[in-house]
Amino acid sequence: MRIDILTLFPEMFQCLMVPGIFGRALEGGLVKLKAHNIRDYTHDKHHVVDDYAYGGGAGMILKPEPIFEAVEAVKAHIYKEEPGWDKFVEMPVILLTPQGRPFSQQIAVELSKHAGMLLICGRYEGVDERVRQRLVTDEISIGDYVLSGGELAAMVLVDAVVRLLPGVLGSEDSAQDDSYTTGLLEYPQYTRPVEYRGEMVPEVLLSGNHAEVDRWRHEQAIRRTLERRPELLDKVELSSQDRELVDRMKKLNTGSAIK
Repeated sequence: MRIDILTLFPEMFQCLMVPGIFGRALEGGLVKLKAHNIRDYTHDKHHVVDDYAYGGGAGMILKPEPIFEAVEAVKAHIYKEEPGWDKFVEMPVILLTPQGRPFSQQIAVELSKHAGMLLICGRYEGVDERVRQRLVTDEISIGDYVLSGGELAAMVLVDAVVRLLPGVLGSEDSAQDDSYTTGLLEYPQYTRPVEYRGEMVPEVLLSGNHAEVDRWRHEQAIRRTLERRPELLDKVELSSQDRELVDRMKKLNTGSAIK
């Protein structure tokens, strides 16, 4: 996958280059990441990218010209650098903004199926509306709060998407077991030692009975979701047996139906 990011602070994305899952994906050629400075697409000596809003109001607005030119130049470079990539005609151009659709694991999966994406990091009071109308194909928010800019949101999105790419995690099962992938929160995890400060690893996990372990994990995922994010249970498809389990847990109000 190729990811291009338009930002006023390209140096912020250097933190993604450190060793780890993302760093290994870069080294292994599974993903390409390029951050482009929007100021490079201005034509005045001061490299001005913002201006006052028509109609008044506090704050500055990112001007349309440098963003339009940046998107056009990056796309032209992609066509030249990646010959034969016709799929880039439909490459998502995503604006990171509090007004966007809430980011989720499902959206991460959706984006991971593309060969590339172009992210625009907003700043100040936002971008000129013509950028939204003419350039952007999607708007995404990572939560109901306001950040100083879209850079941190872009990093969150990039990390969530890249870890879904084949070969990035090493094991294909790793991403499948993540919270939200099935619609449920992930079950509790344990490692050595078996006993620590009086707390024991659940006996079922030591039994070697894989069927029982799977059952326990599934039930614990339901229990944890009910306790912490009950609204998620309205969106996930559960079997009749699972629904009965949820009903029993609600009646007991403690989750003690799971053993």
